[in-house]
Amino acid sequence: MKAKSLIYALFVLLAPVVPVSGSANLRFAEPTPAQSADSVHNIEQIVVSAQRTKISVIPPQTMQGAQLQQLSVHSVADALRYFSGVQIKDYGGIGGLKTVNIRSLGSQHVGVFYDGIQIGNAQNGVVDLGRFSLDNMEVVSLYNGQKSDVIQTAKDFASANAIYLRTREPAFDGDKKDNLRTQLKVGSFATINPSILWEHRLSDSISSSVSTEFMYTNGKYKFSYAKKDGYDTTEVRQNGDVRQFRAEAGLFGRIRDGKWQAKLYYYNSERGYPGASVREEPGKFRHQDRQWDDNFFAQASFQKRLSPLYRFMLNGKYAYDYLHYLSDPRLDVTTMYVNNRYYQQELYFSTANQFTFTDWWSANLAGDVQWNKLDADLRDFAYPRRLTALGALATSIQLPWLDMQANVLYTYVHDNTAGASSAAKDRHEWTPAVVASFKPLRRHKLYINAFYKRIFRMPTLNDNYYTFIGNINLKPEYTTQYDLGVSYDKEFATGFVRNTGVKLDAYYNQVEDKIVAMPTDNQFRWTMINLGYVEIRGMDFSGWTHMTAGEWNITARLTYTYQKAQDFTDPSSEFYGGQIPYIPWHSGSLILGAEYRGWELNYSFIYTGERYESVANIPENYAQPWYTHDMSISKRLRIKESSLRLTAEINNIFNQQYEVVQCYPMPGTNFKFIITFEL
Repeated sequence: MKAKSLIYALFVLLAPVVPVSGSANLRFAEPTPAQSADSVHNIEQIVVSAQRTKISVIPPQTMQGAQLQQLSVHSVADALRYFSGVQIKDYGGIGGLKTVNIRSLGSQHVGVFYDGIQIGNAQNGVVDLGRFSLDNMEVVSLYNGQKSDVIQTAKDFASANAIYLRTREPAFDGDKKDNLRTQLKVGSFATINPSILWEHRLSDSISSSVSTEFMYTNGKYKFSYAKKDGYDTTEVRQNGDVRQFRAEAGLFGRIRDGKWQAKLYYYNSERGYPGASVREEPGKFRHQDRQWDDNFFAQASFQKRLSPLYRFMLNGKYAYDYLHYLSDPRLDVTTMYVNNRYYQQELYFSTANQFTFTDWWSANLAGDVQWNKLDADLRDFAYPRRLTALGALATSIQLPWLDMQANVLYTYVHDNTAGASSAAKDRHEWTPAVVASFKPLRRHKLYINAFYKRIFRMPTLNDNYYTFIGNINLKPEYTTQYDLGVSYDKEFATGFVRNTGVKLDAYYNQVEDKIVAMPTDNQFRWTMINLGYVEIRGMDFSGWTHMTAGEWNITARLTYTYQKAQDFTDPSSEFYGGQIPYIPWHSGSLILGAEYRGWELNYSFIYTGERYESVANIPENYAQPWYTHDMSISKRLRIKESSLRLTAEINNIFNQQYEVVQCYPMPGTNFKFIITFEL
C-alpha cells in the first residue's frame, strides 16, 4: 500500500494541467495552392516567434549520420571507441558481447537512451551495444554527468553517464512522398548484411519509417597466440557465428506547438560463444556454448507547449526480453551443463513539465514509474518484481555569460519475490547535481564548464536474487563526480580552415560501496557484497577541424584520454592502490576524412595503452598496448533522382594481433564492401 500511495501522490503532483488562458507562441503557416508561373504576387510578411533553443550546459561528444557512415564500424559500440574517456569491452569480434565503460565508473553506471527513452536491463544492468546497428542511426551522443536539456525525464538524471541514440526521422524534399534506401554489406568471415529503409509521408504532418536488417557471419578468423614467448602459433576462431535480424517501425507527427512519435522495435539473434582461447589444450578450441535472444519494445513520446509558461512531455514504454543460454558437456567436455531461459518484462511511464518563468529562468518537474519482472527456469529462483519511482526537480538559468542548472533526484525502489521474507528492503535515496557553463568573452565561443554529481546504482536483480549468489542486504553503489573543463570553437568565413575547436576536461570520480563477488566457505558458492572503493583521476581531450580548398573538404578529429583509476578497497592488500583491471593509462583515436567530387577517403586509428588484466598489477597480468588502422574509400554516383554509393573498407590494416579482453582474440586484417542505393 505504501508503494501505491507514493505512486498516486507522485502523479497527482506531476499530471499536466491545461492552463485556462494563454496561447502558444509558435505558429505554422498553412500551405496555399500553387500559383501560375507568369503572374506576380505579393507575399505577406511571415513572423515566426519562438523561445531561444537552449543547448546543453555541458556539451556532449557527438557523431552525426554522415560521420557514422564514413567510419569502418559495425555497431554503436564500435563508434563509441572514437570518443574520449570510453573503454569498450569486446569479447571476441563481430559476435562477441560489447559493453561500454565511461571514465572507469563501470558499465552499470551508463544509461543508454534510444530516441529519448532508456533501454533497461534489470537482470544485470548491462546493455549489449553490439545489437544496435548504425544503419538507421542519425546521431550518437555521449554525455558525461548528464544531459541538461530544458525538459527531460527523471531517468535522464539517474545515471552517472549517458549515451543517447537518435534514429533517423523522415525528411522529404519538396512534394516527395517516399524515401527508399537499400544497402548490402559483404566481407570477410562470410559476412552478409542487407538492410532496407523506407520512409513515407502520410500527410503534411505525419510520416512513417520502416527499417529492417539481417546479418550473418561465420565468425571464423585466424589469430595468433604465444605458447611461451611472442605470437608463434596460429589458430582459427571457432563457434563465433552470428545470425541476427532487426526490424523497426515508427510514426512521427507534428501538431501545433508540439510533436509526437511512436516506435516498435524487434531484434532476434542466435550466436555461438567462442569462449576464452585457453580453456582447452593449445590447438583445440571447441567451444560450443550457444545463446538465443529476442528483444522487443514499443514506446511512444508526446510533447506540447500549452502556453509561453508551460510545456509538458509524456513517455511510455513496454519491453520484453528473452534469453536462452546453452552449454552442453556432450558437445564440449570441459563445460558443465547449463540450459537456462530468462524472461524480462518492463513497463515504464514518465511525465516531464517545464515552466518558463522568464527568458532566462525555467524549471523542470518530472516523475517516472518503472515496473520490472524477471522469470527464469532456475531451481529455487526468487522470481523478483521491482517497482521504481523517480521524481526530479531541476531549475536552470540562461544568461549571455552563464548557463547553470541544479537538480535533485528522489528514487524509491520496492521489490517483491516469491518468498515473503526474501525480498530486499525498500530504498529511498536523494541525489543532487549542479552543472554550469561560463562564457568569459562575448565575441568568442570560449566556455568554461564544470559539474558536480552524486548518483548511485541499485543492485541489479542478479546482484540481489541470483540463486546461491544474490545478497538481499546489498547497499546501492555510489559515485561522486567532479569535472572542470574548457572548450573553444572558432569559425572562419574565408580561408583554408573553416572551423576548428578543442575541448579539455579534468575529472575526479569516486565509487563507494562497490558491489563485488566474493567466495564463501565453499569455493563453488560465491556471494555479492559491498566492498570496493575506487578513485579515478583523469583527463579527456578532443580536437577537431574542417578545411576546404576548392572542391576539397578535409576533416580531422583527435581524442586522447589519461586515466589513473586506483583500487583502494583493502588497505592490507599488497596491491592496494593499483590500477583497476582493463583501464589503460593512455588511450586515443584519430579520424581523417577527405571529400572530392563525390569521392570520399577516410582513415581512422585507435590506440589503447598498457593496462593490467587483474587488480594484481604484476608482470603476469600485464597487457600490451594495442592499436588498429582502418581505411575506406567510396564513390557517390548520381543517377537521375537517385544515388548509388560504392564503398570498400580495410580494417586492421597491419594485422595487429590483440585482445581487448584477456584470451578473447580479435580479428586481424579484414575487408568489407558496401553498396548503398537511395531513391
